[in-house]
Amino acid sequence: MGEEPTSEPGAERPGLLHRIGDLGATVGRRAPKKRSTRLILQGGIAALIFGFLVLTVVTQWSELREEGVAFDLIWLLPGVATMLLYYSLSAAAWGLILRLLGSPISPADAQKTWAQPLLVRYIPGSVLFVLARVLLAEKAGVSRRVSTAGIVYEQAAAISAALTIATWFLIAHPDTQDLWFRWLPLLIVPLMVTCLHPRIFGPLSTRLLRALGRAPLPGTISFGGVLTVYAVYLGLWSLMGIGVFFAARSVHQLGIDDFAIVAASQMIGYLAAVISAVTPAGLGVRDAAFAWAVKVTLPSGSFGVGAAIAIAVRATQTVVELIYVGTVTGLSRRRLRIEELEARAAAELPPA
Repeated sequence: MGEEPTSEPGAERPGLLHRIGDLGATVGRRAPKKRSTRLILQGGIAALIFGFLVLTVVTQWSELREEGVAFDLIWLLPGVATMLLYYSLSAAAWGLILRLLGSPISPADAQKTWAQPLLVRYIPGSVLFVLARVLLAEKAGVSRRVSTAGIVYEQAAAISAALTIATWFLIAHPDTQDLWFRWLPLLIVPLMVTCLHPRIFGPLSTRLLRALGRAPLPGTISFGGVLTVYAVYLGLWSLMGIGVFFAARSVHQLGIDDFAIVAASQMIGYLAAVISAVTPAGLGVRDAAFAWAVKVTLPSGSFGVGAAIAIAVRATQTVVELIYVGTVTGLSRRRLRIEELEARAAAELPPA
């Protein structure tokens, strides 16, 4: 269901952006070329950073135990349950965005198209993650340009909501008191949300799509819809903050008054991963930023304890993602088998 180029036969040779648009409309139908060197380099950066965190915990383990680091499984159970709910509702939010763009899909397809590309994030680079989402959405009946626009709305809303939650923490953090740019989120958040206004996003997307040789979007999300999506992601990040708090509590004593800092630390880790973009699923970068931020909750201010908490949170989140993706994939396959059996049974019925 890729869109055809808008240029007529016999016209001048299309420009670079137009050729990129043609590539984007056809990629996925042919096996992509390997980029092993880039993958090794990007994966190496992630492994180096995350390995540093692990090394910090290992070399300081005896000291960390004295500072209260001890694994307690019981706290992981509500953390896992909360994170599973977060992922399920995030997929529903993806379905809401597509519905607001005029391309609704079923709740089951929303779960499938959002869940299955999650594990692709662990392959270095973000292109494959986006491509996997676009291809799955296309199979569900959503055109590539609409699903791509949906990803833009989703990421902009998620980043804006994360910045909103983390802003007060960035401003008040002891390590940022001498940095003037700690005030920038107060400007960036309203600017990002405003850029999603249909009078701005519409013309910008149309100009870009035409430069790529694609047709304009069939519609944009109203500003009221944009604010609704933004509010949804505020709620989603708050829910994830609860899950992260329980995962952090499983390795270190934390009070309920530490919840806001832990939740904001998770947002800072997410934003660091967005900025880095190069590492798979923000591995290493996200965890290091989270460890730096969450150490504020600790009496010792130890980065080593923060690293232990970050590793516990990362491990919990990875396990939850495997459970979630496996469950959605299993249910999707079961649904397909049932549909095939029903279609076969209907074909075998004698005519009325």
